[in-house]
Amino acid sequence: MHTTEPENEHLEDKNIQSSVTSQILTDSNTSEHEETKEITFSKTEETKEPHMTNSACPPQGTLNKYITNGILYFMLWCVTWSISGLDSLPGGNLFGLLMVFYFAMMGGKLLELIRIPSVPQLPPLLGMLLAGFIIKNVPVLSEFIHVSNVWSSTLRNIALTIILIRAGLGLDPQALKHLKGICLRLSVGPCLIEACSTAVISHFLMNFPWQWGFLLGFVVGAVSPAVVVPSMLNLQDLGYGIKEGIPTLLVAASSFDDIMAITGFSTCMSIVFSTGDVLHNILSSLRDVFFGMLIGMVLGIFVQYFPSGDQTNLTLKRACLIVSLSVSAVLGSSRIGIHAAGGLCTVILTFIGGMKWTKEKIGVRKITTTAWNFLQPLLFGLVGMEVSVASLEANTLGICVATLSLALLVRISFTFVLMGFSGFNVKEKIFIALSWMPKATVQAVLGPLALERARISAPHLEPYSKDVMTVAFLAILITAPNGALIIDLLGPKLLTRHDPKNINLKLPRVELH
Repeated sequence: MHTTEPENEHLEDKNIQSSVTSQILTDSNTSEHEETKEITFSKTEETKEPHMTNSACPPQGTLNKYITNGILYFMLWCVTWSISGLDSLPGGNLFGLLMVFYFAMMGGKLLELIRIPSVPQLPPLLGMLLAGFIIKNVPVLSEFIHVSNVWSSTLRNIALTIILIRAGLGLDPQALKHLKGICLRLSVGPCLIEACSTAVISHFLMNFPWQWGFLLGFVVGAVSPAVVVPSMLNLQDLGYGIKEGIPTLLVAASSFDDIMAITGFSTCMSIVFSTGDVLHNILSSLRDVFFGMLIGMVLGIFVQYFPSGDQTNLTLKRACLIVSLSVSAVLGSSRIGIHAAGGLCTVILTFIGGMKWTKEKIGVRKITTTAWNFLQPLLFGLVGMEVSVASLEANTLGICVATLSLALLVRISFTFVLMGFSGFNVKEKIFIALSWMPKATVQAVLGPLALERARISAPHLEPYSKDVMTVAFLAILITAPNGALIIDLLGPKLLTRHDPKNINLKLPRVELH
């Protein structure tokens, strides 16, 4: 008996432990089941919430977005009015700028909403341009919306600066080394031949002096990356022409083409509006180019090391430094009379500075893209406001269209011949020649500059500058949408398609401008 009692106690302890363990397991299973039920119930509630809030009042989705954006735009005007007073009321400069910005934004958005089956999307900048044109030529709007020439000129020069910054940052040294001579020929040759052909045609058709003819030629000689680059990226994603490097070539050459046109225009404008003999003016322009290159190299080396890599907010500081230096160079050079120096200085300093940066270069591009997204509606809206239907004559309009068309024909033909020594087949050469014609941003910036300069310093030259403005407007209106359509429609038909996964792409993601 003595030996069996401990054994019974031991068995009782085991039974107690097993019962406790089973109870704990039961409780844990129950709690897990309850938690599962709670989670399921909470998920059910979460799934039910959107259904319960998806009602007409308050509105949701797209309608809510439009109402919110409209209120924000209205409050922007309220804040501006509370600070500036009468200048923000109808007839004031700030009111005019805000209205141009709003109308241009709406014009671009409306054009994005227009979808035609089997037809590529038209560039939004066309809607912005037409919005400014409507403001100018509708009496009810033009009576209350005004922007002074000083404000308009300053904004256009700042927009030009942003374009040059993005062109300099978009130059990829590796891609340029890979493409070598063909990129240089495509970026320089067509621009120069169109400038020369425009000078000859305008001299005989429009009775332009030779210096004005070359100025007009460099205005219309630039191709627009804002039209070319998105279309090339789309073709690259689909695999068209990537083995031959055609998207790479056109994207890399577009920035060089703009730089060439802007430099040539600045040189010609300094000759047109200066006094003295032609040789002296040419030497002065070459001097300006030399100073621009020298200052750009010095500033480019400076921004490579300042700010240093151990500082906080490095990308923002570099972007602010680049923009401030470039705006000072462009506006300051115009103020002291060396017009050709500022633009070249901006391109060189951004290119040299970007060579040293690594990740920060992408961040600086994003910041300048934000600035460009704000300036683009103002730029094209203000350009549209420079063209008045009342001041246009049918004969002048026809001559301007004929001059532009003949110069484009010469450019396309020369580009086709120029690509004959580059290893492309006939279809690829036709595609490159036709893709190298869209015009937009550079024409929007350069077109009004001569008119503004003539109004200030040489009113007797205003008729020539108005014709330059008209040709620039028509160049955007005709070539931007047609160029986008030609690239998107003919690309799949003329280029060979390859699998992008099997091709080593070296296409730099150049920012749009």
